[in-house]
Amino acid sequence: MHANPETAIILGSGLGKLVDEIDIESEIAYSDIPNMPVSTVEGHAGKLLFGKLGGKDIMAMQGRFHYYEGYSMKEVTFPIRVMHAIGIKNLIVSNAAGGMNPQFSIGDLMIIEDHINSFPENPLRGKNIEPGPRFPSMHEAYDKQFISIVEKAAEELSIKVHKGVYVGTAGPTFETPAEYRMFRSWGADAVGMSTVPEVIVAVHCGLRVFGMSVITDLGGFGNIVEVSHEEVQEAADSAQPKMTALMRELIKNI
Repeated sequence: MHANPETAIILGSGLGKLVDEIDIESEIAYSDIPNMPVSTVEGHAGKLLFGKLGGKDIMAMQGRFHYYEGYSMKEVTFPIRVMHAIGIKNLIVSNAAGGMNPQFSIGDLMIIEDHINSFPENPLRGKNIEPGPRFPSMHEAYDKQFISIVEKAAEELSIKVHKGVYVGTAGPTFETPAEYRMFRSWGADAVGMSTVPEVIVAVHCGLRVFGMSVITDLGGFGNIVEVSHEEVQEAADSAQPKMTALMRELIKNI
């Protein structure tokens, strides 16, 4: 086991290639961790990695769990509790998302400024887990200083980034045209099937959070097309070098 990383990264759909940039020192299969679910989704490997990125000790979660796989919210967010228990202080989450902002193009990166929880269950439902508060504030779930670091890095590296609101849904169906329009009317810029439960639990644990979406398909403004999981992975993979560069700069400057 590697000593005392303070930053963890959750590598989402199609973003597993970020692992190529990590100087891996040790790894643990999810199947070897007591009470840990095992990912069932293509493109999610299922390992905890320990090593270095951007010159800093990090832990990476290669493959995440989703509510639509049949797991409970407690199972989906169990890895965040593990991170907190081993001393993680900063959480970086990435995902593939459908873009609903007309300014977005496939392959664009969006810094998550805020989120909307449309899941049918909150991961904090049930007996409160100390020392987190019973009613945690979500007024700044995504750390403004981390956002500033990434914006500056994107400018210096000439990488185009957007900022916006991510809405989390239960899935596993992609959105209908009417759902895209509804979420857009709520003020959402991108939609996906993960991240929100993890971030809620991270905030409950007192972690500082940074989130970024890769826009892998578009909908909600007249150009909705049928999308497949394979196309989502392909678009996410193509954005990987930009994502990697920004993640490296963020970790270096935390």
